[in-house]
Amino acid sequence: MGKFWASARQVGAVAQYNFRCWHKNPRIFLTFALAFVLCFLLSDKAVRFAEEYETTMQLMEAFIWTFGDSNSILLSSLLLLLLFADMPFITPGTPFYLMRINRKTWVAGQALYIVAATFLYLLFILAATSLVCMRQSFIGNMWSETAAILGYSGAGQAVALPALVKTLEMSRPYTCMAAIFVLMLLYTLLMAFIMLLFNLWKGQLAGIVSVFSFSLFGFLLNPQTIKALFQLPDELMYRANVAVGWLSPLNHATYHMHNFGYDLLPRLWQTHLIFGVLIALCFLLALRAVRMYNFNFTGTEAGGA
Repeated sequence: MGKFWASARQVGAVAQYNFRCWHKNPRIFLTFALAFVLCFLLSDKAVRFAEEYETTMQLMEAFIWTFGDSNSILLSSLLLLLLFADMPFITPGTPFYLMRINRKTWVAGQALYIVAATFLYLLFILAATSLVCMRQSFIGNMWSETAAILGYSGAGQAVALPALVKTLEMSRPYTCMAAIFVLMLLYTLLMAFIMLLFNLWKGQLAGIVSVFSFSLFGFLLNPQTIKALFQLPDELMYRANVAVGWLSPLNHATYHMHNFGYDLLPRLWQTHLIFGVLIALCFLLALRAVRMYNFNFTGTEAGGA
C-alpha cells in the first residue's frame, strides 16, 4: 500500500511540474485567448438571435447550442494542438525525474496532466461561452423563450443552431450542459491520448498527423456529406445516420446524435463506455511504447530510465 501511495505521489509530481511550465508561457496564453475568441464567434449566432427576438436565454444555453454541433466540437478540440504542442512534454526537469522514477510512472504523470489540462481547458470554454450571453440570461433550470422558438418553430435549423425538440423535451439545461461537457471531455481526451501514443511510438510529426487524421475522419463521416457523395435517397438517410452515429467519434461526441428512447443511435452510457475503452487502450499502448522511446535532452546525453 505504501508503494502505491509513493507511486501516486510521483505521478502527481510529474503532472504538477508540467503545470508549473505554464508560467509565463506565451503558447498557453495564446491557446486560451484563441479559445475565448472561438467561443465568442461560435456563440454569437445564439446571442444575436435572442437580441433580435428580444428574448432571454438560460445561462447554459449558449454553450448547449454552440457545442451541440459537431463542427464546433471539432474546432475547439483542434486548439488543444497548441496546448499539447510539446507532447510528450520533454523539459529540462525530465532527466531528473527519470533518474528517480521509471518510465511507466512518468507516462502516468503525463496522462494525469493531459486529463487535468483538458478539463481546465473545457471549463474555460464553458465559462467563456456563458460570459458571452450573461447580460441577457437567467440561471433557472428551465428552457428559455429563445430555446422554444429555436426548437419548435424550426428557426434553429435556419440559423444552424442544433436546438432540437427532443433535446428540449428529454432534458433540462444543466443536465444537458453536463452531458455535452462530458462528451466533449471524452472526445478531446481520446484525441490527446492518440497524440501521446503516436508521439511516443513514431515521433511528434506522427502525433500531429494522427490528430488531423482522427479529426478528418470524424468530419468526413457526416450524414450530409455521405448523402452528397453517394446521392442517397431520403429513405436511406436514416440508416446512414444510424451508421455514422455509431462509427464516427465526432458524432459520438455530439449530444443530439444519441438515442433518447425512440431510435437506434447509441445511448449516452454506450458512448461513455466506448470512449473510456479507447482512452484506456491508448494509455496502455503508450505504456508499452515508452519502453522503446529514445529520450533526447538538449544539452545532455540521450538517456532513459
